[in-house]
Amino acid sequence: MIWVSDALPGAVHDLTAARTHGIPATLAADDIKCRADKAYQGAGPAVRVPFRGKGLRGWHRRHNRDHARIRSLGERAMATLKCWRLLRKLRCSTTRITAVVRAVIALELAT
Repeated sequence: MIWVSDALPGAVHDLTAARTHGIPATLAADDIKCRADKAYQGAGPAVRVPFRGKGLRGWHRRHNRDHARIRSLGERAMATLKCWRLLRKLRCSTTRITAVVRAVIALELAT
């Protein structure tokens, strides 16, 4: 599942936005495990992140490989989203931007 939360005004880090919307707490309360990138270190027990560092061996390396496979669908949807010219030219309220992003992700995942 890909989460698209309401946009926040200004430049806000992803983890800060997730905490503002209560996403890590909701995931933990509902016992839902989520995969995220290394920027989400410390987001909470429900958010799984890959191990940091170079030269990882054994199960750490396998964990990171499997983690990347699981996240690939969401990464592809977000990469496609960034390529849509429409989103680079938007100059409207954050409420409208959120609706547009949700529609684009739904279209991408449906194809």
